[in-house]
Amino acid sequence: MRSMANRLLLAFSLLGGALFASPSSAEIYRPWCAQYYGNNGGGTNCGFVSYEQCMMTARGAGAWCVRNPWNVAYGQGRSDRGRRVW
Repeated sequence: MRSMANRLLLAFSLLGGALFASPSSAEIYRPWCAQYYGNNGGGTNCGFVSYEQCMMTARGAGAWCVRNPWNVAYGQGRSDRGRRVW
């Protein structure tokens, strides 16, 4: 009996979460990326709003800054941000 009650509680919790979930918003493409290269392949961090901000991070880590190709191609994301479409 207790197992059935737990199953019902779980089912209603999942249903409630599905009903009140909000849609995800568009990704924002920042204009500058720091590119790191090393023995293990390196990486990229595209979370910078200015060249100066990127260089402050990259300088100490042996990286360099380049324009984010996604920002150049797609801009800052959707212009209707925050608008819900059902």
